[in-house]
Amino acid sequence: MNEDTDKANGNMNPRRGGLLFGLGVGLLVAFLSYQWITDPAPRAERQLEEAVVLDARNHLIVQLGVREIIDPLAPNRKIGKSYVYRAGTGWEVSGYYRRDDNDRWHAFLMSLDDARNITLLKVQDKALVERASEDSMLEVSP
Repeated sequence: MNEDTDKANGNMNPRRGGLLFGLGVGLLVAFLSYQWITDPAPRAERQLEEAVVLDARNHLIVQLGVREIIDPLAPNRKIGKSYVYRAGTGWEVSGYYRRDDNDRWHAFLMSLDDARNITLLKVQDKALVERASEDSMLEVSP
């Protein structure tokens, strides 16, 4: 068969069809990638998460006199994982802290309301057991 016969029968050259398909898929991927990269929502959410973590840090420093903190902005996978996420109408931030170089790392989970005030602070720190009996926002786990 020659090329004229294929055109007369309405058949498309397979090379041309593959080229058109590849070009169409490439343009679609480029368009969707551009939309994803230029979407401002993830950046705004990230900025909000960073502000929440900074407030949680300040609360730990003021409430517990913490010197070193491992949190989502200062991760250290050797110590453990840390997270920040929405929880109902507020936020939860987890991580680790220690008061000085001789102290071991203590896990914490801080719940914050929408105004970023502490609603609950759970820690694994036996040194705070007595203080937790006096403070309703502080909970010590073994």
